[in-house]
Amino acid sequence: MNVTLIGGSGLIGGKLAPLLEAAGHRVTLASPSRGVNAVTGQGLAQALAGADVVVDVSNSPSFEAEAVMQFFRASTTNLLAAEQAAGVRHHVALSVVGADRLADNAYMRAKVAQEALIRDGKVPYTIVRATQFFEFLRAIADDGAGGEAARVSSALFQPIAADDVARFLASVVAQAPRNGIVEVGGPERLPMHQAVQRALDAHKEVRRIVADPQAPYFGSVLDDQSLVAAADATVGATTLEGWLANATGAGAR
Repeated sequence: MNVTLIGGSGLIGGKLAPLLEAAGHRVTLASPSRGVNAVTGQGLAQALAGADVVVDVSNSPSFEAEAVMQFFRASTTNLLAAEQAAGVRHHVALSVVGADRLADNAYMRAKVAQEALIRDGKVPYTIVRATQFFEFLRAIADDGAGGEAARVSSALFQPIAADDVARFLASVVAQAPRNGIVEVGGPERLPMHQAVQRALDAHKEVRRIVADPQAPYFGSVLDDQSLVAAADATVGATTLEGWLANATGAGAR
């Protein structure tokens, strides 16, 4: 199949493209650095010409409330219109587990708005909601920083390796549109503060994490259901310890 990958230069796009190519798909990478801007519509017609499937793994450069909403509304509206004109048969979009449970979070509201546009559009689709990536555990510590310790939520979450997300997306591309939402999460449900501390320790950082059930996660207070995947979600194979060993080089010794 011919696959156009929107956000092909990002974390997930960089992992997904070679998987799709290895599976025999012809992949067109589309991003602003390649002259394709979904927010303005620049280059979309050319990037989508002949595409069977479009995978949108793009992300907003700003998480400020108005900016992130504008990004996902504009980019998704332009994408769907261009896909309909090009005869695209399957729109695959990466979203976030828990997006519909954190209405006080500007980023999550923007992802819900994106999902609604896809559902109401005319292009057959699959929305893939993924849990938080291992790659962003240290950023959670940064968000909770204050003095010598960072306050981090003690709520459960289900982090996943970006490689596992890319593998799942590749499998979705090969399937028929679900016209619904599917979820993928990590193999373990962990207290967030413990996972973040383990990541800092593995990278030999001296920062300490303080568990706080009221500590905001990028502006939202969590409970044990906020960021965990559904019972029927696909589960990635990579554990936190396995990922940390590879990320820090410990697995090579």
